[in-house]
Amino acid sequence: MQWDVAGLGNALMDALVVLDDDALIDELGLIRGTMHPVEHDRWTEVYERVQTHGVVFDSGGSCANSVATVGRLGGNAVYAGQVGDDQMGRLYASLMEKACGTHRLRFTKAAPTGKCLSIIAKRDAERTMLTDLGAAVRLPELGDYRAELQRTKIGHFTGYTLLDGPMREVALDAVRTVSEAGGLVSLDVADPFVCKLIAPLLWEVLEAYTDIAFLNADEARALADCEDPIEAATIVHERARVRTVAVKLGSQGSMVVHDGERYRVPAYLVKAIDTTGAGDAYAGGFLFGLVNGFPIDRCARLGSATASLAVSQIGAVVKDMDALAEAIRRSENG
Repeated sequence: MQWDVAGLGNALMDALVVLDDDALIDELGLIRGTMHPVEHDRWTEVYERVQTHGVVFDSGGSCANSVATVGRLGGNAVYAGQVGDDQMGRLYASLMEKACGTHRLRFTKAAPTGKCLSIIAKRDAERTMLTDLGAAVRLPELGDYRAELQRTKIGHFTGYTLLDGPMREVALDAVRTVSEAGGLVSLDVADPFVCKLIAPLLWEVLEAYTDIAFLNADEARALADCEDPIEAATIVHERARVRTVAVKLGSQGSMVVHDGERYRVPAYLVKAIDTTGAGDAYAGGFLFGLVNGFPIDRCARLGSATASLAVSQIGAVVKDMDALAEAIRRSENG
């Protein structure tokens, strides 16, 4: 079997809850709109305080969100990562299987499943997050997944896995495996702080292996050291010789540089309920279009359409199959 998209990333269970006001956030000593790295015990403590407000669980992690979106759109997609051998890990696996029809997750008893609690403000969709990486960052090797990566049209990765830690060498091995087998390498650089921490490594991976790069405006500025995100995309395209660079501009849509040409695509404006994973949904839609031979501007329109569906719901992965089918049709004519 040849895959359309095969991904490798940090498998994090998303636990999402909407609160009417900030009273509980303040009481818990959290900083609104901030991501708080925590250990398992602290995560569990906060979760137990918010669970009565109705927590929704979904498979998460940037790469997993994009791969699941490809699967939901009808693409032949597969994802690998590591979860704990626990109830949350098994739920995560079942959710990825529903999205893609299969998974290549590894289970470990050495650590609990990684998880991100996202507390969403009802008034403005702002997220306050607590993340326990757990088993997600401890995958020791590619193992049998190497053969899957050698049979994919696109391998999708994120900058998070390139941060210093056990996953870095595994991720680099995966990137090289896809490239050497003739597949396209897609990289979502992931976050401005990633750009600042490991800029030299990111540039190295972009220059040596990457065919498709995804950035948001802040990431583009941080990576290219340029205030204008559109000019920053051109710098990445030209300096790293990345054939396709897509910059996600939120409500202003996106801009893609492909083979020296610029394509500007507007956003599909909707009322935002939860902005979790909007950029991941964009990447998933874009990659689905690319493997199906869509023109670049249509790939970007499909990315915008899937992102708009994602922010209109709770959770990053759109499950409304009729809406996704309509997004594909809508992308044809803008």
